[in-house]
Amino acid sequence: MNKGTLLGIWAREEWGGEMRLLDSASLTAGKGMAEDVSFGSRRQVTIIEEDVWNSVMAQLKSDLPPQTRRANLMVSGIKLKETRGKILNIGECRIEILGESAPCASMDKKLPGLKDALKPDWNGGAFGSVLDGGKINIGDKVYWEET
Repeated sequence: MNKGTLLGIWAREEWGGEMRLLDSASLTAGKGMAEDVSFGSRRQVTIIEEDVWNSVMAQLKSDLPPQTRRANLMVSGIKLKETRGKILNIGECRIEILGESAPCASMDKKLPGLKDALKPDWNGGAFGSVLDGGKINIGDKVYWEET
């Protein structure tokens, strides 16, 4: 079983607001991340991969920080591509991946070409629903549940 690590946690207090880096967060089943404005929405948690973000930044010759993507979580050591329906374990929490997180036009406001670079192969990350809540912390182990 491949294991990865939770490298980043971000939340925003209002729609379109600044992404704040957190050391930990509380996930609630069926609701999402308590610290984020999207709490209770369908896209309860959004996730990006460190390797993909770094590759996109190299391709665009940029060094924008990963919170530019506006995702809640950044992981390393696992792949998100085509994982719809799979269960991701982070610390004591379980998240069902519901789909690909498509990039929006605001990405190009941060860096021209970023939206198109995030479009293919789930480069924009994934979104999911919290099945089992609890506290997550930077450094937690991340792995796919065996089916």
